[in-house]
Amino acid sequence: MKFFYISTVSNSDSSYEIHHRDCPHLPDPDKREYIGPFNSGKEALRRAIHANPNACLCPVCCVKDTAIKLKRSNKTDL
Repeated sequence: MKFFYISTVSNSDSSYEIHHRDCPHLPDPDKREYIGPFNSGKEALRRAIHANPNACLCPVCCVKDTAIKLKRSNKTDL
């Protein structure tokens, strides 16, 4: 499990990015809110989107993990 946070400051697209604790783009503590522990960014997004409809996944830490999981699942289908 990873620990996820959501930025309290919007990005250039007016979205609030979700990051895991080890992300190099994780905002400073005063500019983020803890969401909780999840297995993936997608799970964290499902939780965060209820409170903040403009939530999105960080393209560095969350989208990469999702792509890796999709590639792994495709290999098992072969």
